[in-house]
Amino acid sequence: MKYKTLALILTLLLSGCQLTSLTNSDDNLTTNEPETASPEDVNQALLVDESIDVIHPVEDIDFKLTDNVVMVSNNIWQRIRNQLKFNIPENPRVARERNWYVKHPNYLDRIAKRAEPFMYYILQQLKANDMPVEMALLPIVESAYDPFAYSHGRASGMWQFVPDTGKRFGLKQNWWYDGRRDVIASTKSAIAYLKYLHDFFNDDWLLALAAYNSGEGRVQRAVRENARKHKPTDFWSLDLPAETRAYVPKLLALADIVKRPEKFNIDLYELENASVISTVDVKSQIDLAKAAEMADISLAELQRLNPGFNRWATAPKGPHYLVLPKKKIKQFTGELAKLEPKDRINWQRYKIRNGDSLTEIAQHFHTSTTLIKQINGLSSNMIRKGKYLLIPVASVSLDRYILSKDQRLVTKQRKRHNGIKTVYHVKSGDTLWDIGNAFHVSSSKLAKWNGIAPRDMLKPGQKLVIWQKTEFQLSERKLTGIIDNAVIRNIRYRVRSGDSLARIANKFNITIADIERWNNVSRQKYLQPGQILKLSVDVTNDI
Repeated sequence: MKYKTLALILTLLLSGCQLTSLTNSDDNLTTNEPETASPEDVNQALLVDESIDVIHPVEDIDFKLTDNVVMVSNNIWQRIRNQLKFNIPENPRVARERNWYVKHPNYLDRIAKRAEPFMYYILQQLKANDMPVEMALLPIVESAYDPFAYSHGRASGMWQFVPDTGKRFGLKQNWWYDGRRDVIASTKSAIAYLKYLHDFFNDDWLLALAAYNSGEGRVQRAVRENARKHKPTDFWSLDLPAETRAYVPKLLALADIVKRPEKFNIDLYELENASVISTVDVKSQIDLAKAAEMADISLAELQRLNPGFNRWATAPKGPHYLVLPKKKIKQFTGELAKLEPKDRINWQRYKIRNGDSLTEIAQHFHTSTTLIKQINGLSSNMIRKGKYLLIPVASVSLDRYILSKDQRLVTKQRKRHNGIKTVYHVKSGDTLWDIGNAFHVSSSKLAKWNGIAPRDMLKPGQKLVIWQKTEFQLSERKLTGIIDNAVIRNIRYRVRSGDSLARIANKFNITIADIERWNNVSRQKYLQPGQILKLSVDVTNDI
């Protein structure tokens, strides 16, 4: 479905509570000391997936979905094993991909844990649509079963839809919501797309899978070229991009491992063959923090199950369903029935000031102009000084919604790289190529540092992080954006009541690991008011 050429990277996820202040100090602290990670950390958090080029912007979240013990005779892998139908040839292309998976059993375990909330649902959807059970393994090849995964080819979600294909198969994409990451919606669209491709290629599933990766036009041209030369037109005989030539063998290799794990000395992480999630129609927009509280789960857990929502609430115009652990449904629906519709979202009465614009007000309150206009009965963007607007606002601090689009970007741009950091403010007409040329870095690196695709359009005012190993001079095509070179300064910070390591890290754009290392403290212990922390911060950073 997209083009993949590199290896994935991971960034670490932070959370936090309240704002604080800083004081200067002459303490000598180092900021270029390399961080180290144990082999377990590497396996669980920073594992390089050599087989696909997607980025996992947030770390995994473990939560218990069932209290039952998984029975060997009733686990998902056995169900899949009993229904496998694809012929798996013994050829070098399949063997190569299979050997990689066999050598990385921790990777397969990690994927299984990611898949646990959704695998049974996907199997049920495949069954209802008379689809091969092998398709339940496709999200492993596409995204390592991560609904937050994205590629620099603009694909996103567990099934890795690019924007246009997503829209083509009914996936909404707007400021509040991206259906490509919604597992419920994207699974239905992926099945529809696969069925279309199966019909397009005359019931040949291998060609359909190849087209899912690189597009039906590309595969069709390869088929026609072979037919013109009187060559076989099966998948194995086609001249396709290297990524696509490996794509189908990956799926077949996984199917072979599931079919006979004992042959490869693999113990698959067992998943219960039972429904562990359910959807609840909440009828209207609701704050995700309130929903999590009513379901008695953490906000991060709720966002993990509902990755399609970009912001702090569900989308005003829907979808209005939430995915929740099945064992929490009764409690949630009971609490929802007690909640007045007006209390599902918090509201603030805002007095319009001289110079205000609707766009600036929406940005300040992290909402959309469309919603403000809808709520306040406005037919245009014209507003008057002294009048009041009713604004929907989040019920808790925005940095508590750690998997929202904004917070994922903060985490991405906060990640440290070697060299000097610059913050660049995009101006009208800027492109990644122009900016990269001026700073002597590649547009692909710019995209990676800022969680965007190389072909994405830039917006005036957008902030880009740029990392350089040495000082630089701007090219002759001098850009008009404001450029802030990073200045590292050592400070003493006095802990205030309510502070947490995560909040302090978020405030100063550093990592929790940095604070722990500099101060010999642990995130497992509470900070004490008055406690002094040594920090080394970029005093020009305004992200």
